[in-house]
Amino acid sequence: MPPAPRRLETSAIPRTGSTRARYRRILRFAAWNLAVTWWFELFLPRIGLTSIAERTRTRRMQRFARRFHVLAVDLGGLMIKVGQFMSSRLDVLPPEITKELEGLQDEVPAVPFPQIRALAEAELGVPLEQAFARIDEVPVAAASLGQAHRAVLGPLDAEDTGLHEVVLKVQRPGIDAIVEVDLAALRKVGGWLSHVRLVSDRVDAPALVEEFAVTSLEEIDYLHEAVSSERFAADVADDDRVRVPAIVWERTTRRVLTLEDVTAIKITDLDGLAAAGIDPDDVAREFASVMFDQFFGTGFFHADPHPGNVFVTPLPPEEGGRAWVLTFIDFGMMGEVSRNTRAGLRKLLIAAASRDGAGLVDAARDVGVLLPSSDTTELERAMTKLFARFGGMGFAELREVDPREFRDFAEEFGDVVRSLPFQLPENFLLVIRAMSLTSGVCSSLNPAFNLWDSVEPYAQRLIREERGNVVQDVAKQAVEAATLALRLPRRLDDLVTRFENGTVAVTTPEIERRLSRVERSARRVLSALVFGALLVAGAVLRPDDVVLGTVFMIGSVVPLLHAVFAGRR
Repeated sequence: MPPAPRRLETSAIPRTGSTRARYRRILRFAAWNLAVTWWFELFLPRIGLTSIAERTRTRRMQRFARRFHVLAVDLGGLMIKVGQFMSSRLDVLPPEITKELEGLQDEVPAVPFPQIRALAEAELGVPLEQAFARIDEVPVAAASLGQAHRAVLGPLDAEDTGLHEVVLKVQRPGIDAIVEVDLAALRKVGGWLSHVRLVSDRVDAPALVEEFAVTSLEEIDYLHEAVSSERFAADVADDDRVRVPAIVWERTTRRVLTLEDVTAIKITDLDGLAAAGIDPDDVAREFASVMFDQFFGTGFFHADPHPGNVFVTPLPPEEGGRAWVLTFIDFGMMGEVSRNTRAGLRKLLIAAASRDGAGLVDAARDVGVLLPSSDTTELERAMTKLFARFGGMGFAELREVDPREFRDFAEEFGDVVRSLPFQLPENFLLVIRAMSLTSGVCSSLNPAFNLWDSVEPYAQRLIREERGNVVQDVAKQAVEAATLALRLPRRLDDLVTRFENGTVAVTTPEIERRLSRVERSARRVLSALVFGALLVAGAVLRPDDVVLGTVFMIGSVVPLLHAVFAGRR
């Protein structure tokens, strides 16, 4: 078995000029964008200038995406992986970000072959001419952590394995040090976020970085990938929709992986699919179904199913039955969910398909996304209203909805959602990543594709399975009723105690109106203080730094206007 991934402390950054510069550049980028986000999304709304944040949001998103694109291409390494993840979030991130970053899937520059040859020969212990009958020096694919070359096995290896054409996957030279630096920088950023209450109350950022670190270190261990590939192949052995390449263990090490060449039609190659007579919509439905089986069935799933890692392989007519299959490659990033979490995910899917807002909240609690102590009454009402209006719509239909409807809904229930203690259970980041990539691929195959069309039949099957054991359902309901009966006296006693202590909350409209006026006055006072601070700072800085001083003095006009005019009717 491969060695357990080791944790790198920030102090363990390799002490070379290039790595220090890389580390500082990542931190500078993160610090600047965190500061910009804090200013526009937190500070300005607090002083009543929400309209400025909303008016500039699209432009800021575009500027952030362009700058991150430049950073990722220049640095490579894990920055490419972060960018690829964001580019796949077609379902939640605005097109200003996803469109700018989508090129990162195919934009990674290749490493010169002499460097690849040197590393591969050092790992295999023999010249490549002895290990392979032929090798193509032009890479078939270049990724952020390694690159792949087509090759032909030598006669002896071909006879032993039954394979002929293979792909030689070799790590990028020096990628170990690059990953260490990137993880150190990400850990620093995670530490910063842990001190931001808006983030720390809802998510353990350092823990998420550690989860990302584990998957990243596993991804650069090709022995680990080979083991995962064979485990995945065993899981889908009886599934005629899926194929997995065979591993050539005799030519595989921690930094070199040799596997069967299964290159076929890239899953999002619409022209290639059309030429093969394959309907993209059928591919989208099959792909979604296969991924659902991994999430809710075996629990061992491909966590990086981006378009470069999934092929559509046409089958010869003589095989009969299916005309094509889905072929998965690159098993460096795999996820696994426990049996309990898998049961919660099944319940989540059933609730979503049934448009059951209360059931969805209960399922989120079972999965561990919501803490058990959360008061979810308002959230249940929000989910019920959300399903009533938008339930069953595809992404294309949602794009046609008036944005003002989404804004009104966000204003009505935004405070409810923000007040709840959300958290991400272990391995859930990979679940979210894989689901996001799945929906992104399906949308690329057919922009009008409605994921609900695939979710609902799958959920209906789960519902039938859940109802299969009637005795078990009745017993469960009896236990829940008994539990409620046992808890009722205690809850009544707690309510009486709260009345006696005076801690029962009572809403009074008149008091709320007066508090609102006090709050507006406080915001105007704060704006006046900010105006004075900016004006004085600009006057002090201007003799030494004309540009920065002038910016501060001009910027002071904004809080001044708010202090003068806010609250007037």
